[in-house]
This record gives sequence, C-alpha cells and structure tokens, in this order.
Amino acid sequence: MSVDNRAEWRLGRVVESVPVARDIRRITIERTGAAAGPARPGTHLDVRVQLDGREDLRSYSVVESAEDGRRLTISVLRVPESRGGSVFMHGLQVGDELMTTQPLQNFPLRVGAVRYVLVAGGVGITALVEMARVLRDLKADYSLVYVGRSREQMAYLSSLSELHRERLEVHVDDEGSSLDVAALAAGVAADPRAPGTEMYVCGPIRLMDGVRRAWADETLPPANLRFETFGSSGWFNAEEFVVRVPQLGVETTVGPGSTMLEALTAAGADMMYDCRKGECGLCRVDIGAVDGVIDHRDVFLSERQKERDDAVCICVSRVVSGPDGRAPALTLTLP
Repeated sequence: MSVDNRAEWRLGRVVESVPVARDIRRITIERTGAAAGPARPGTHLDVRVQLDGREDLRSYSVVESAEDGRRLTISVLRVPESRGGSVFMHGLQVGDELMTTQPLQNFPLRVGAVRYVLVAGGVGITALVEMARVLRDLKADYSLVYVGRSREQMAYLSSLSELHRERLEVHVDDEGSSLDVAALAAGVAADPRAPGTEMYVCGPIRLMDGVRRAWADETLPPANLRFETFGSSGWFNAEEFVVRVPQLGVETTVGPGSTMLEALTAAGADMMYDCRKGECGLCRVDIGAVDGVIDHRDVFLSERQKERDDAVCICVSRVVSGPDGRAPALTLTLP
C-alpha cells in the first residue's frame, strides 16, 4: 500500500482518546516494538477494525508522533452513515488494543519548493497539520487554507491559529466566508512564483474536484498539485445498487454501507486493488452498461474520463438512481 514501505503489522494500545471537535476524536496509539523515529509529514496508519464480527481495514492520517515514533496520533471523524469504521474507532477506550501498521507514505511533502499552499477541507486537516508544522520549522514560504462548515467542526483550529498566525487562512461556510477555489487558483497563478508553487489538498471530493478544475483553468503545472482523499465523500448520498461482472458470472448488491470492491470480493470475485481510497487507479474497471448515475468518488480518473462514464474505480465510486427512477445498476467489463 505504501510507496516506500511494506506494511508491518504490530499490536497497538490506545493511550488517549479525546474529542477535538464535534464528532472528531483524537486517538493516540502506542505500538509495540522498536520504531524508526517520528512519522514523516503526509503519512497514515492502516488499522484493523471490527465490523459486525468481521475484520476490515481503515486508513487515518498521522497528525503527530513521539520522537521515538512509538506513539502515533490520528484523528477520526464519526460518520454514522459510513461503513462503520469511524463508529468502531470512536468506541475505543484507553487500554483497548488493535493491530496497526507503521506510518505509511502515499502523500509525501517535497522539501525545496519555492512556495507552498496547503488546502484542507474538514477532517482533511489531519493530513496537513504536520506538513504545516514542518514548513514553519524550515522557515519555508507557505500558507495553510482551512475550510469547514462551522468552527465547532474544525479540529485543531485554535492551536493552528496560534502556531501559524497570519499564514493561516480560515473559511467557514456558516459565517459566509466559503472558499472561492477559482480565486485561490487565480491568486497562485498571478504570483511571480507560480511555476514553483506546490499545492497540497486533502478533503471531500467536491473541494478537490473544484481545486483541480480551477488549477487546470489557470494552466498551472499539473505535477505541482497533489491530493490525498479520505475516499468516503461523494456527490450523492449512498444508495443500494446492483453490480454485475458477466465474465465472472457474478451479480451482487452493494449496500449503502459497503463498496463495490467489498461486495464483489464477498461474492467471490478476485479484483485488483491497492489504496482503497480512489487514488492509485489499480481497481479501475471498464463500464459495460449503467442504469442510473455514476457517483465518481476517486481522484484518479480525469474529468474527461469521468464525463465519458466508461470506467470506474470500484474501491470508492458508486451508482445512484437516475431521473427515470429505475433501480441503479452497473455492469463491469473485464479485459
């Protein structure tokens, strides 16, 4: 799963679990055995969670770590309508044990850029807290843009304000100060340092799609825009739908709390996948037919590919009812 590490599973013990915003808990886990030092910016933990008697895997960004790397802190948003991992994590108590990996890296911070713009939406701030701290310590030229629905839902807002001061730009929807992504990208483009400016974005799919489109509209270097997603947000509310793979003789129902990948795997289909967050594209499958509307929740496919609706990342994307009201269904075509 990691770009530079193989997952090394070890037993972890919860040493702290406290609320840091509405529906967000800060959870510190101490892993057994030796560690290789503090976690690097942009890393995440994979943890094994128990859901209705079965084991599953979830990923959470590392917010901070101890100097020896044994204690690792994550923050988890409780989403009752999700697949259940966040509910499990919120139920953990001090002393509870669970299996975790070491910090894994899929969202590295490149040191040495002329300028940095970090953009966080909601709980996406967890992936950028350590990045911003490191850039501050390096005396880099950076700004941190933090977007939320309300201040009570914005974890670490007070400490970030104290640490980053004028470098922190806060946008709060219910205060009428929502982020204008077009203006943000235009501001980057208008700066003489634009060719060397890197933007790092983590948040819901609507924010990331908006930023990506605005970045492209300003013809800014595509390689300088980097994403991480938590993979659960979409354009529509999750609905039950049917997915078929005729070549495998498989047809199964995907519930609102499950994914196509999980449903197909449970039905006996051997599907390729890796990140399970809509980032790597390994689970991309061609679409044969669709009844309804594809809810593309990945950041791998381009806007043109999504408009064509000829492929889908089955680890996160879904189908919802179309205007005709027919039950949503999707037929996949394997190579």
